[in-house]
Amino acid sequence: MSVLRFENVSKQYPGGHQALVDVSFDVADGEMLFVTGHSGAGKSTLLKLIHLSERPSRGAVVFGERNLQRVRGGKVPLHRREVGVVYQDHRLLTDRTIGENVALPLIRRGPRRAEIGKRVRSVLERMGLGHREKALPTQLSAGEQQRVGIARAIIAEPRLLVADEPTGNLDPTLAAEIMELFAGLPERGTSVLVVSHDLPLLRRMRRRVLVLDHGRLVDDISPQDLAE
Repeated sequence: MSVLRFENVSKQYPGGHQALVDVSFDVADGEMLFVTGHSGAGKSTLLKLIHLSERPSRGAVVFGERNLQRVRGGKVPLHRREVGVVYQDHRLLTDRTIGENVALPLIRRGPRRAEIGKRVRSVLERMGLGHREKALPTQLSAGEQQRVGIARAIIAEPRLLVADEPTGNLDPTLAAEIMELFAGLPERGTSVLVVSHDLPLLRRMRRRVLVLDHGRLVDDISPQDLAE
């Protein structure tokens, strides 16, 4: 069963720019894969369509069995609860502690304070940050901040995690560490889609890779075809 499916999706912006052209692919439950391509290839637009920041001009984006074109109004936040997002620039609230940042997705859902605290501590321990719960983002390194962003994205156990160039500002060692964290999510029930232009990293990870070029899906590379 697929968690996400693009069916002949095109996106044209005002002024005529074609960001995506007739793109079709699916993401299986429990799958981790990458999307790559040059700057302007359509990677960011693809993520915006998944998160309902944009709507397709043609075609259908299907999440589970739900056509996102029909998700409107108050149903949009409900959809976003099922999609965790990791950004390259972390987007942490600098006036909140690490624990408070990570707790935000749960606070919106309304569980009890004790339950929130327990889950925050658990996910921070998994990220190796259990001792930094009371710290502010400015007191953390870039790698630690990125791990906080991941913790915030996965604490609500989304069906799908999307990450936009999550290792772009990290050294190779930290990048590999972050990718190993992602690789462990599918066995916990979260599929993972990562946008990255780091080709050596993609080869090392040996996962499926979708290649975009000027808005078109030009290749769908299986792990077996990724040579060292």
